[in-house]
Amino acid sequence: MILNRSLRLLLLSCPLKSSPFLLPLRPFSASYPMEKNKAKNGSSKSSPFEFNKRRADGFDETGKSKKNLERKTRKLNPNTTAYAQVLGTGMDTQDTSSSVLLFFDKQRFIFNAGEGLQRFCTEHKIKLSKIDHVFLSRVCSETAGGLPGLLLTLAGIGEEGLSVNVWGPSDLKLLVDAMKCFIPRAAMVHTRSFGPSSTPDPTVLVDDEVVKISAITLEPPRSMEEESCSKSGEISVVYVCELADIMGKFDLEKAKKVFGVRPGPKYSKLQCGESVRSDEKDITVYPSDVMGPSVPGPIVLLVDCPTESHVAQLLSAKSLESYYPSAGDGGKLVNCIIHLSPSSVTSSPTYQSWMKRFHSSQHILAGHQRKNMEFPILKASSRIAARLNYLCPQFFPAPGFWPPQHVTNSIVDSTPSDQDSNLGKSISAENLLKFTLRPYAHLGMDRSCIPPELTSPQVLDELLSEIPEIKDKTEEIKQLWKKPNGETESNTDLPSCLENIRRDDMEIVLLGTGSSQPSKYRNVSAIYIDLFSKGSLLLDCGEGTLGQLKRRYGLDGADEAVRKLRCIWISHIHADHHAGLARILALRCKLLKGVAHEPAIVVGPRSLKHFLDAYQRLEELDMEFLDCRSTTKTSWASLEGGKEEGPLFSKGSPMQSVFKTPMTDLPCLENLKKVLGEVGVEDLISFPVVHCPQAFGVVVKAAERLNSVGERIPGWKMVYSGDTRPCPEVVEASQDATVLIHEATFEDDLIDEALAKNHSTTKEAIDMGSSAGVYRIVLTHFSQRYPKIPVIDESHMHNTCIAFDLMSINVADLQVLPKVLPYFKTLFKDEMVEEDVDDIALEEAL
Repeated sequence: MILNRSLRLLLLSCPLKSSPFLLPLRPFSASYPMEKNKAKNGSSKSSPFEFNKRRADGFDETGKSKKNLERKTRKLNPNTTAYAQVLGTGMDTQDTSSSVLLFFDKQRFIFNAGEGLQRFCTEHKIKLSKIDHVFLSRVCSETAGGLPGLLLTLAGIGEEGLSVNVWGPSDLKLLVDAMKCFIPRAAMVHTRSFGPSSTPDPTVLVDDEVVKISAITLEPPRSMEEESCSKSGEISVVYVCELADIMGKFDLEKAKKVFGVRPGPKYSKLQCGESVRSDEKDITVYPSDVMGPSVPGPIVLLVDCPTESHVAQLLSAKSLESYYPSAGDGGKLVNCIIHLSPSSVTSSPTYQSWMKRFHSSQHILAGHQRKNMEFPILKASSRIAARLNYLCPQFFPAPGFWPPQHVTNSIVDSTPSDQDSNLGKSISAENLLKFTLRPYAHLGMDRSCIPPELTSPQVLDELLSEIPEIKDKTEEIKQLWKKPNGETESNTDLPSCLENIRRDDMEIVLLGTGSSQPSKYRNVSAIYIDLFSKGSLLLDCGEGTLGQLKRRYGLDGADEAVRKLRCIWISHIHADHHAGLARILALRCKLLKGVAHEPAIVVGPRSLKHFLDAYQRLEELDMEFLDCRSTTKTSWASLEGGKEEGPLFSKGSPMQSVFKTPMTDLPCLENLKKVLGEVGVEDLISFPVVHCPQAFGVVVKAAERLNSVGERIPGWKMVYSGDTRPCPEVVEASQDATVLIHEATFEDDLIDEALAKNHSTTKEAIDMGSSAGVYRIVLTHFSQRYPKIPVIDESHMHNTCIAFDLMSINVADLQVLPKVLPYFKTLFKDEMVEEDVDDIALEEAL
């Protein structure tokens, strides 16, 4: 192994076998550029490992506290443009609730914020900064999984961030309290929870010149929910959105000639609903004397009935009686009902009988309908996935959302027939479908914003038209798997752990390869380690991880992938690495209900436990938690009765404030050891890295196995860096690893930003792997400023490849991995320098 001079000197001073590296890290404060200049002038000696100590200690760069924010008051106009629009998150993957946008010129209301909402809005250019209120129809991961990411984005907009009101049933406060451990500046979240109304009328939440939004809660008897392992969804909400009436036209001639009111301020008062005295007669003039008949404001209902038990409550809700057409002259006309209920509920005779009561309303079925599963909602990333699959199907298997046979084998579409005259107008929702509310002349359905359908053949036709040579490149890649003389490389180059390796041994599936926040093309961090029949592991679990599993494996395949999860390891508390965890755990609990199984083991930073413990009051997660510090080399040694200490975070070290060794939870650690043995893993060792308080990387090492002649050979060794600056701990942990997955957030020219944010550049990540003698390096966690492919220099990437979402690297294919890198540049030849300005600005704010 060849090391650069400075690193070689460092290694000579450190006892590698018995303790971690000594850490000659050079910390810098927010004034780092000045310190860097000093180093250039020779007044300060530079170190090979530099980092931002303030960030590592848990402080942001400005250190300024946020104010208790309130939205600025805006003048509202009842004659505003208004519509309700279906935001189709989860329509294709069935992993989360769809959202609904209630749009006004000066106000925005979002109903439900499931995982993927922010990514969806980014792709379709829906401005999240305009959102004033978020309403949850239930408090659970299905409806609120995207809320942490949304709140963090709003907190990062502008110097002070933006405030938002979050409304939901009484469990909402539990959710917000749970999120406080990783959402800074919680003052910008104004929680508004409510319970059942004490009167027959709905509970009024918002009432202004433009709209009145009320809530009707549905809570089935507790005994009817006892068999469910989930605590969520016990209370669901029907939201009633009533737009203000539009006053009739002011009759100028009548006011002047009949009632003797002269032009002036009195005209304005009459139009605002005030009575005035006539200028020429001794009478009082009322608005009704001079105003035409008002136009009733449209009414929209949003209904979420997750179970049949909720339907029974819906039918008996007194608060809805005034909205039924049979209420007579006093009844209100409901123009549109958006059903968020699943198709298994909306197809029931009981629910359909309730729908028939609104025979003149437009019904939009926005639950999980079969029709919506045929085409991907996130088209930009789907297009990239299909192109990569054409180029190299070995590393990019066909995405789970194509071909359409996944649809026919799934749930039966039970959408009520459009021809049912008793039911009125009923359609399945489509992505971005609108129901126009104002102007009144355009009241009704608007399909103009619905994107065209995207199919795999369309994508491939586009690809072959744009890059005709890609067909030849695909054939060249196929040749990489045809072994001349039976081998692709000499036996001396191939690690012994890969000798006669089976394809069902291990596969690395990169579910999310972007940083900070989801983008059109890359989701946030998640790595699925498929151990096939033995089980699986998950390293990090950013928002949308479940959706990515659905896109990789299909609906049924993703359920199986979640079922066999045994351990989930989280690197640090930043939301882009764990915001999808609750959704995965809740689904696993549901899928394994009634089946003998063990709880999933979650290994993560201590503050994550506070979130999970609080969240379990809402939704059963069926998990056992271990602090990352309980899975370090020292902690494992204590389990075996030994003792091993390391100086990285010892008293007096630069990182002392970041880490304090806890009491090792030996019973939980013993359970983890048992689970690892069952899945064929010998070691799972966390090691501290330099990013933020309690940030870790991890080593996963397979057990020894027998080769073809019966000799024992070592198992593969995989290392994941998490988010980090280059540091000796990564080098030591990666010694002779089979594969190192290392973050490479920034290109080499952005070293200052990498230092300020405690991330790595591309070359720094490669140097870490090369210094440790790693066989293969996979770069991931790219800044969202590189929307499709990061800036790379192939000159030093002989054993390296870059990651893409849904990339699947089988351990048997590692020897081929670096050879496909040049072909990526062909595929993205016209987009190598493309940057998304909006994504850069938001990423820097976060």
